[in-house]
Amino acid sequence: MALSRKRQKELNRLKSQAEDLWEDQKDLLDHASRVVREASRQAANYTREEVAPRVRDTFEHKVAPAVGAAGTAARNAAGGVRDKLVEDVLPAMSSALGTALAAIEVAKNKQVRDAIARASRFGTDLGQKVGIIEPPKKSGPGKYILIGFGVVTVAAIAYAAWQTLRADDDLWIDDEPEAPPAS
Repeated sequence: MALSRKRQKELNRLKSQAEDLWEDQKDLLDHASRVVREASRQAANYTREEVAPRVRDTFEHKVAPAVGAAGTAARNAAGGVRDKLVEDVLPAMSSALGTALAAIEVAKNKQVRDAIARASRFGTDLGQKVGIIEPPKKSGPGKYILIGFGVVTVAAIAYAAWQTLRADDDLWIDDEPEAPPAS
């Protein structure tokens, strides 16, 4: 079935607009990847130069002396939190950042772009019909349990940081009440 000239022009214009959009998307993804890399670098610098010394200083000058006899238990707890942070949280965060950067790099691949272009002819669920994307699996209650555990962990870390960094001046109560002024 042949297309009329009017329809052919409309299709050509649409194709041109789609190509322009694709170029804009590539530029946007490229810029986003540069921003994410720079943000990651700046966050690491800020953590190394500002956060770590403040946390160390606060711990050494405020927390450790205040703990006194219970110092060993506090150090063990702080060490456990630090170990969990270093062994669990930071690797998960860097893994997620690496995955995002890898996805951006994959989107730049010509073969992936060609596969998506071929798949777009099929309409919705294009990735599943072509075989690029597997259908999503049904998740059980474990997903929600892990999300809840993560939320509780983040809240506990935030509370511990808040307790460490807050001003303690208003926490002390005078031992003796003040005497009324003599008249």
